[in-house]
Amino acid sequence: MWNVPNVLTAFRILLIPVFLLVYYLPFVDANFWAAFIFALASITDALDGYIARKFNQFTRFGAFLDPVADKAMVVVALVVVVENYTAWWITIPALTMICREVIISALREWMAQIGKHTQVAVSHLGKLKTVAQMVALTGLLWEANTTIVVLAVILFYVAFVLTLWSMWDYLRAAWSDLIAE
Repeated sequence: MWNVPNVLTAFRILLIPVFLLVYYLPFVDANFWAAFIFALASITDALDGYIARKFNQFTRFGAFLDPVADKAMVVVALVVVVENYTAWWITIPALTMICREVIISALREWMAQIGKHTQVAVSHLGKLKTVAQMVALTGLLWEANTTIVVLAVILFYVAFVLTLWSMWDYLRAAWSDLIAE
């Protein structure tokens, strides 16, 4: 059970309270270090999947925990960003991203129950959305300067569009099963 991908996934979950603690600590570089921790967690997300595929280290535990860790870290970062920016133009895409994660998680669970989980397996579009989202969130958390924030907001909106597009793709793939009686 405790292979390298699963250790990386568990590490990512353990980083969540560390990320929050660092983000809210009152010191000058708190934003940088919180963004660094978030980026580190993002890298472990890619790394654990790569290692699991390369060395065939798939486990049931990892299959369960990996998406939980990914979604938990992203949702926590989205909430922090919404709180920090207090602007509708951040809040609406962020809440849409959170809702998409809930909807697609429920869809995947339901499709697995009816034996059709491969129809809604993670797609390249979903992976691209995740990368755009994580890079944008890193920039929004860091707030290094105006250029970084502007680029992060632009990428955040790219992630928002990819969020809607990938949700549409997943729902379209499952639609005939959703409406079947």
